[in-house]
Amino acid sequence: MSSEFTAKFFQHVDASVPQYVSELGEAVAIPSVSADLQNHLKDIIKMEEWTMAYIEKLGGTAELLPNPKRRDDNGNELPPILLAEFKATENSDSKKTVCCYAHLDVQPAALEDGWDSDPFVLTERDDKLYGRGATDDKGPALSWLWVIQAHRKLGEDLPVNVKLMFEGMEESGSEGMFEAIQILSKEGKFLSDVDFFCISDNYWLGASKPCLTYGLRGLAYFSVSVKCCEQDLHSGVLGGTVHEAMTDLVQLMASLIDSSGKILVPGIMDDVAKVTPEEDALYDTIEFDCESYKKENKVASVSNKLMHENKKDLLMARWRYPTLSLHGIEGAFSGTGAKTVIPAKAIGKFSLRLVPDQDPSRIEKCVTDHLNKVFSSLGSPNKMQVSMLHGAKAWLSDPKHPNFEAAAKATEKVYGLLPDYTREGGSIPITTAFEEATQMNVCLLPVGACDDMAHSQNEKYNKKNLINGVKVLGLYLHELGELKGPKPSKCRCVELTAEELMEPGAFMRGFQCKCMM
Repeated sequence: MSSEFTAKFFQHVDASVPQYVSELGEAVAIPSVSADLQNHLKDIIKMEEWTMAYIEKLGGTAELLPNPKRRDDNGNELPPILLAEFKATENSDSKKTVCCYAHLDVQPAALEDGWDSDPFVLTERDDKLYGRGATDDKGPALSWLWVIQAHRKLGEDLPVNVKLMFEGMEESGSEGMFEAIQILSKEGKFLSDVDFFCISDNYWLGASKPCLTYGLRGLAYFSVSVKCCEQDLHSGVLGGTVHEAMTDLVQLMASLIDSSGKILVPGIMDDVAKVTPEEDALYDTIEFDCESYKKENKVASVSNKLMHENKKDLLMARWRYPTLSLHGIEGAFSGTGAKTVIPAKAIGKFSLRLVPDQDPSRIEKCVTDHLNKVFSSLGSPNKMQVSMLHGAKAWLSDPKHPNFEAAAKATEKVYGLLPDYTREGGSIPITTAFEEATQMNVCLLPVGACDDMAHSQNEKYNKKNLINGVKVLGLYLHELGELKGPKPSKCRCVELTAEELMEPGAFMRGFQCKCMM
């Protein structure tokens, strides 16, 4: 990649900011809320068609793939999945291919929720762009198109082939996406020749220093219900005469975790890997301040205390150890005022965030066995039921993979410093789905800041993050184009021998493999 192209590309991006803001405003104005398909399916499809038209205007090929799942559990039609491709003009067959994933649906939002401006009207204040979907994920999604557009206007060929896979159900469980990935990963299908994946759907650890994310926790979400009768009862008339469901449920919930954050379920920690010296060292250079963290998360004005008071312990607790959180109780009285009712049935909701080597099915058994044992010890005649509602494995990648190295070099050229390498406490199941189906590396390359308030009121995207995000994604493509070696998707190497595994880097498809030895 020449310094001449970099300079021209940066100048083009800087000059195009008014266009970018205007087009992001058009996208934000489409209320593509996936949580309400009855009212907003048409808006999700409108957003996908708007994006498809933009892609075709840039010379790409695009199609709307019918959702493999067709309908959700409530019978609502599911939106299609947008697939697109931009091939390099020269030597496209020998150039590597990257697939960029994003989503075009958004969380619900309304002015009366506490927004300072209409959430579906992009509003600029203090160089920040406020609007639902501005940072999650319409801004990053459009950035890939702006990168392609810049190459077209500058007369520059693409250094790699670019594929896009944009969905419309990410905020509601990505229904149909996992089935689509399995179908499209088969030989000769859309994903079968992809060498790298890139996702920009998470955020920096802080507000000023960029990062790359190489790990995500998994999820096991549970409900535990206790039923004592067929309908709610009057506590004055019947209190003291029946075994109350809520009393049992509170004791069950309290048996899961203590106030220090220690998980009390036997067996949960058995499969958690020990921290290696190499992993421990990654935390040393991360830019993070515990006091700022308290303020950002509105803890400072209440308890002013965190579970851990030093950076390394806090980040490890947030990223690389499992946690258990109690979310709420359904069926109990939760309105304002007073209601003297004995709930007929109470349902507790809780979840565990899982780490590598933890299997959701084994976690389900541990939790179920524990709650059955505790309930039995209560001697209650009530009926209890435990269900795992969602389960997803954790994801952990290699921050030294060439895909990450390309992203790091691009970031350094834009920001003048290397990014932090971070893990996240949340889950993005689509990441694991891509890797397991294709065996290709996925890099999480966030472009938004930690305080963008995705999912919350006053979601925003900093203009400087928008500008630098386009620059980073553009240079990332060029760094991928400079990687040596065969296309990883075409590498058919068998596993390396024990001796070959001793080579620095060991097996890495298309790089440290028999193709290169």
